[in-house]
Amino acid sequence: MHAKKLVLAIALGSALALAGYATDAKTTWTERCAKCHGPDGRGDTKMGRKLEIKDYTDAKVQAGFTDEAAIRALLEGIKDKGGATRMKPVEGLSDAEAKGLVAYVRGLGK
Repeated sequence: MHAKKLVLAIALGSALALAGYATDAKTTWTERCAKCHGPDGRGDTKMGRKLEIKDYTDAKVQAGFTDEAAIRALLEGIKDKGGATRMKPVEGLSDAEAKGLVAYVRGLGK
């Protein structure tokens, strides 16, 4: 009987942790990414149009990058071929937060 309660407690704790993780990623997206990428990830903002940001709701765009490349972009930023900064790194973002943000972006394509 105790084993069932332990399994239930672990499952509930994991679900709550994941729910909090998703909320944190959405908050990070809203506060730090939506200005350029748009709240829905379509890149349909003044800055998004200027930088020709891709539409993350498009399955072809989603298929065009790996999670690892997206995490690297978040942590290191993106430069164009000439070396100019296209996207600054997201300051203070941990590896775990970057992974959560990528998972959030992946959800925009569904």
